This record gives sequence, structure tokens and C-alpha cells, in this order.
Amino acid sequence: MAASAPQILAIDLGTSGMKAALVAADGTVTGWAERPVPLRVLPGGGAEQDPVAWWTALGEVAAELGRAHPEQMRAVRAVCASTQGEGTIAVDAAGEPLTPCISWLDMRGAPHLRRQFGGFPAYQGMSVRRIARWLRLTGGMPSPTGKDPAAHMLLVRDEMPQVYARTTSFLNVLDWINLKLTGRTVATVDSILTSWVTDNRRPGDIRYSPALVADCGIDADKLPPIVACTDVIGTLTPAAAAHLGLPQSVEVVAGAIDNTAAAIGAGTTGDNEPHLYLGTSSWIAAHVPGKKTDVAAGIASVPCAIGDRYLMTALQATAGANLTWLRDKVVEYDDPLLAAGHVSRDEGSIFDAFDAIIPTVPPGANGVLYTPWLYGERAPVDDPNLRAAFLNISLDTNRSDLLRAVFEGVAFNTRWLAGAVDRFLGARVTSMAITGGGALSDSWCQIFADVLDVEIRRDAQPLAVNARGAGWIGAVGTGQLTFADIPDLMRTDRVFAPDPALRATYDEIFAAYRDLHKRLAPVYRRLNRPDRLH
Repeated sequence: MAASAPQILAIDLGTSGMKAALVAADGTVTGWAERPVPLRVLPGGGAEQDPVAWWTALGEVAAELGRAHPEQMRAVRAVCASTQGEGTIAVDAAGEPLTPCISWLDMRGAPHLRRQFGGFPAYQGMSVRRIARWLRLTGGMPSPTGKDPAAHMLLVRDEMPQVYARTTSFLNVLDWINLKLTGRTVATVDSILTSWVTDNRRPGDIRYSPALVADCGIDADKLPPIVACTDVIGTLTPAAAAHLGLPQSVEVVAGAIDNTAAAIGAGTTGDNEPHLYLGTSSWIAAHVPGKKTDVAAGIASVPCAIGDRYLMTALQATAGANLTWLRDKVVEYDDPLLAAGHVSRDEGSIFDAFDAIIPTVPPGANGVLYTPWLYGERAPVDDPNLRAAFLNISLDTNRSDLLRAVFEGVAFNTRWLAGAVDRFLGARVTSMAITGGGALSDSWCQIFADVLDVEIRRDAQPLAVNARGAGWIGAVGTGQLTFADIPDLMRTDRVFAPDPALRATYDEIFAAYRDLHKRLAPVYRRLNRPDRLH
């Protein structure tokens, strides 16, 4: 029996839980294990997770992989992680967490951000002069919602001064996992991004900007050294090796946050080759040669795993979340759709149920339109006041019409976003890879092809995209392949071609969709004023 090919233990830590897989350099994903990790939602906009619970869960999934795939586990040569981003953990000199992870959902730092960065004239509470400097040096700016580390660190400084005094380093989620694996404190070029303190103008030389660090309100020595995503940052500590059931000689590659890893896992490592990630939220992303920001559309290119490139990311706030809302809040308790989503752990089961219904409704959903703005929008307009709506419902409308309208509504919003992406890339996209859980739906993939009028190439294992991306970053870091090799290793299970007969129908509906945004945005602004919400 032939020995197993060298493996990367790929960690995929999302908000919902810890996953891990064994990934070979050719992209083969062997084994998969996961454990949920709870999210604590606190009064006043807080959201936290326990980093120790992540570490415990990692030991459990590694043990499960070892039991199920002992040969591949013995072939592990490196560990590499993909994690949720924009979380913040204060650690002491021994590397122990002084706080829970302040999640990317946590908004408690917003007022501290405005106090630190205010000034006249201001935009969303922050000095326009500072915003101009952030855009020039970093490509972006802190979120006014307070949902990124720039605000989280100020929250600790101002509301937990004793903790701040004991803090040796502020670490993002990926950085803390790497600290536990190697005992080394570092940040990657993408994990440090949303601290908004780096000069990103040279992709191979991402470094701290003295001016931004001096202005951020955080002591410079609390910010970790920066490494590339493909750097080998060490080997496993004795404790980490025992925890994972691996030898201490196993190397650790720095890894990346989730959207960076997904861009590698989707196989889109060439210039201007976009992929559509379709999960709870969604994004269109593509590696590009230069740093650029489209302020109006909310799209920027930022540091990524490929050392001489940037990653353009255009984020849509809610995609699959619309289907979860439909399943959990609209259907009845004994509905077959609801049962499909809960009886099986297979995420594809709910899409099987949807796919049985969608083709029975004609394109255009019998006149029903849906706007998918359940949680506001990020791009191509940044407007937290937008909300979802069904329009043009009549006595003849049935639930199947509503279901297709939701699928189409997300696709129309993506078409709107794709127009901004085309302008950013300087050419119209004609073919796009699709990955993430939503790609499991044949009907949705076809709707995207028809609405966007582009060829849609589906990832053969769309749920594995982040783990596969972490595996490939680990393989590049340990010299097993190059990023240029990856497109030839990518496996597509089906190509969805747009139907030319539907072009006129969807063009007309899309024009109406854009008009709805223009007319409804002022209404939502009035309805969702802070003084009206409790």
C-alpha cells in the first residue's frame, strides 16, 4: 500500500465553530471534523467568544481526524489556519487571554472610535483628514460601527484600563491560534489590516506606518510583528503537539483570515479572476496587481496571501441569510422545508428542498421582487438603514413565488455589485467561479448565471473552500507548490451557462430593482432613525 501524500492540517475557524480538514498539495480534502463554539451576545452591542473554547474544540476535531484517518494524520507536515477576522484578544506576557475575543460583530467600541478620531470636518464622526490618510496608506478606514480591532482596542483601553495595563499584545483571531500553536506572537498582512495602522502601498513590504500608529491611541509595543501569510513561523510547541496528536517537528505556516483563504481555495489566483463566495453573507473577490479604492462603491484592494498582489473584495451583507430567514421565520413549524434544514447535518439538504420548488416558478417570480437587505448593505452602497422587502404581491402570489423572488433578489443585488466590480477591474467579467454553501443549489447557480449574464463555474467541494485555501497556503509556505500551480488543481463539477432567452426579462427587472433602491432608501432612512429604534 502506497504511503499517504504529505498533508496539511487545515484549520477553519468561523463564528459558528471550529472545523479542520486534512488537505494534500493537489487540493484533495480528506476528512472533515467540526465542533460548534457559542457566541455570547451582550447588552449594548457586545458579542464575544471564548478563545479557550476554540482551542479545546481544535483538540477535539484533531483527535476525530486522527481516529478516522490515521494514515493521513501521520502524513501531516504542516498546520495552517483560516479564521474569522476582525476579532480582538488582549493577551498578557505569558500569552494568556486577558479578555474574551471581542467579535467582529461587537459594536461597543464605536463611541471610543469617534472620540479618538474625531475632528472637523468629519464624515461619520471621524476626521476627513484622517480618513484621507487611511485611504492613501491602507486602502480603507475603520468601520464607524466599531466592528473591527481599531475600535475594540480602544474599548479595552478606555473601559478596562487595568486589563490594558497588563496587555502585552492585541491579537486577531488568527494571531491567537498561531500563538497557541508556536508560542510566537505575530500578525499576518491581512489579520493586521483592520487595525488600520499599516502602510500597504508596497504589497511585498507591508509595514506599520509610524504616523498611523502614533494616531491610533494604542501603545506601539502592543502591536505584534507582521509576517507574510506563507511564512513558516515555527514548529509546534510541546503542548500544542500533544494537544493535536502531532510531532513537535510539524511546521506552522502563518495562514490567513477567511476571505483571503477563500480566494486561494476557490482557485482564483491569477490577476482579475473573480470568484463569488455565497454563504451567510457573500462577496466577489479577485486578486489584482495594484492597490486601489473605490470609495463610492465601498470596494478596495488590500494585502492578501499572494505576496506581490492585492485582493479586491466587494462584500454583500446578506445572501444565504435571506434563505435562513425564510426557513426559520416564514415557513410553518411542520413544513418540509424546515424539516429538510434540521433533520440532516448536510447543508445541502435545505437546498435540495428549495431546488425541487424553484424550477416550478418562471423566471421573474411571477412579478414578485425581493430586496435582500435584511441587515443593511455594505457594497455597492454602504447604507445600514436599508431593509428587505417583498414587492408586487397579489392575491395570486404563492409561497413558491416568494421563494424564487428571494433567490433572484440576492442575484440582482450581486449584479448591482458586479457592475462596480467590472469598473474596478477595468473589464467586464464574463466567467466567475462560485463557492461557499449557497453554491450547493443548482437552481441558485443557474439564476446567478442568467441574472448576471456570466458563465458560472461551480467548485466541486464548495463547503471546503476555506480549509482548502488554508491547505494550499500551507503547501506554498512549505515549498510543495506555488500559487501559479493552483488554477490547474481546481476541480469544477458543473458549468452553468446564461440563457440568452432570459436576457431581456432580467434586464427589465434589474432596472426596476435599481429604481426601487433609489425610491426606498429615503423611506428606510426615516423608518430606521436611531431615535425610532429600541
